[in-house]
Amino acid sequence: MTLSARPSETDAAPDVAANLAKVLEDVARAAAAAGRAAGEVQVVAVTKTHGPERIRPAILAGHCLFGENRVQEAESKWPALKAEFPELKLHLIGPLQSNKVRQAVQLFDVIETVDSPKLAQRLVRIMDEEGRRPDCFVQVNTGDESQKAGVAPEAADAFIRQCRDEIGLPVKGLMCIPPLDEEPSPHFALLREVGRRNGIETLSMGMSADYEVAVGFGATLVRVGTAIFGAREPYPPPG
Repeated sequence: MTLSARPSETDAAPDVAANLAKVLEDVARAAAAAGRAAGEVQVVAVTKTHGPERIRPAILAGHCLFGENRVQEAESKWPALKAEFPELKLHLIGPLQSNKVRQAVQLFDVIETVDSPKLAQRLVRIMDEEGRRPDCFVQVNTGDESQKAGVAPEAADAFIRQCRDEIGLPVKGLMCIPPLDEEPSPHFALLREVGRRNGIETLSMGMSADYEVAVGFGATLVRVGTAIFGAREPYPPPG
């Protein structure tokens, strides 16, 4: 794989290192305002649609934690980057199809989007076969949106127990994506409460538009893409 930027990424490219530094400062300030230590919150730099040359400045600035939405896209750029920078950690933050589970287990360090018994069972089986056990988060559909992945809030407790006690999945955290047209605070509060009831402290919530709010509600991971890397490139049409 050659680490070459796509032409559109070289024109008026954002200052990724400066943007990253600002996001980290914002997170530290929001944490302090909430009476929390800055180190309690990590930034998952979301590189969806961005090529290696857009990602590299963040790595060279010392950032090690990244997120991708699609397994296939991650396979096209992250194996080479992780070979070059072994300290990198990669989160899957988009829906995981059952036919991509093996690739996800091989590549990702954390899978944030577990939302069905079938997926949980397949993950455990593939993890056993691969001898690799990435941490797994349960995605909670806090807005109960029909078009969005995730477990319904009222089913979250039972699903977490099923994953842990029956399936044997290592549930280490929770994740949510609030509806775009709603105030995010109630959704962050809901995820925090699900975590409290189930003894789960790792909460992945908050994106470029609302990560500071999420920190105030206990986020331990915020997923920030546009604020660091600039506008996303469109996905190519299928086929």
